[in-house]
Amino acid sequence: MPEEPQRHGENPLHLSTEMMHTAARVEDTLHSWFARRGLDRGYRPTVIPYDSYGGVHSVRILARTVLTKDGRPETHMSKSIRGWRSFRAVPLNKEVAWVRVGGQEHVVQADRGGVIDAEIPGEFTPGWTTAELWCEGSEVVTASIRIIGPEQTFGIISDIDDTVMVTKLPRPLLAAWNTFVLDEHARSAVAGMAVLYDRLVYLKPDTPMFYLSTGAWNVAPTLKRFLSRHLYPAGPLLLTDWGPTTDRVFRSGSEHKRSTLARLAREFPWVKWLLIGDDGQHDEEIYGEFVENHPENVVAVAIRELSVGEAVWAGGRSKGAGRGRGVPWIYAPDGAGLASKLMERGIL
Repeated sequence: MPEEPQRHGENPLHLSTEMMHTAARVEDTLHSWFARRGLDRGYRPTVIPYDSYGGVHSVRILARTVLTKDGRPETHMSKSIRGWRSFRAVPLNKEVAWVRVGGQEHVVQADRGGVIDAEIPGEFTPGWTTAELWCEGSEVVTASIRIIGPEQTFGIISDIDDTVMVTKLPRPLLAAWNTFVLDEHARSAVAGMAVLYDRLVYLKPDTPMFYLSTGAWNVAPTLKRFLSRHLYPAGPLLLTDWGPTTDRVFRSGSEHKRSTLARLAREFPWVKWLLIGDDGQHDEEIYGEFVENHPENVVAVAIRELSVGEAVWAGGRSKGAGRGRGVPWIYAPDGAGLASKLMERGIL
């Protein structure tokens, strides 16, 4: 008999309904109702794969289980869709899925919002590899996985909003417009940033590239198309899930960034990261805390300075200047300016 696949991603300490926040219980009820309606109307289970990463002994699998009308995710690179369409899919709560990676099959389970985030052991070669994912009744889909080896000692972690893409966040009404209404082709890239990133990965081959954002997983395909169209280097998107948690109404985007940075430092302690963000949200504060706690894991912090107009729409600039632990902090309004200052520091 074939060996039974290993199970990953499940939490043995399931919270009872009574212990969950009221908002979470309401959300679960709505998801269940929409799922039943979707199945009645012929919607099909679908796994939306997200590019991810791993080390030589394990990989992190990121995906989302949803119901869609045709059973296929809207991930075509040439397809232009308005933001709200990214939120049409109905999440499948606690759905079981299968992953085939490194020649082995594993069973994983989604969370309340349909998000799969599971660590799977194995032996992997540095570079790119692939994983196949599917759930009952769905097509098999493929995700790319970046394997980081011990010889790769330099990496890049970049914010997205107003760092590589002009979104003018976090003003609520404009944020909603950009997220739910605006056509993805109407979004503009920050001047010179794609050239800077391309130059960095060209001069430092095999550089792992991560895009860290407080955006929802729903918009990952849209962001991936945007980055590809504007010639940004390929790299995993590290996003979050919107909506209530088991103990609070709203998730914290800042905590998502903090915990993700700490996780990368823990998983790859030999890598020194170039942290890139902007001065319009909380990047300086979050990066400053990371520098304070992990100075050995940071080669430099590069902050894109917003224009006066962008700062107004974004609700102002960060109040504190970055510094600490001997790590250089670099400021410039665009990619060309940051490239020049990185060259002066010998980083580029």
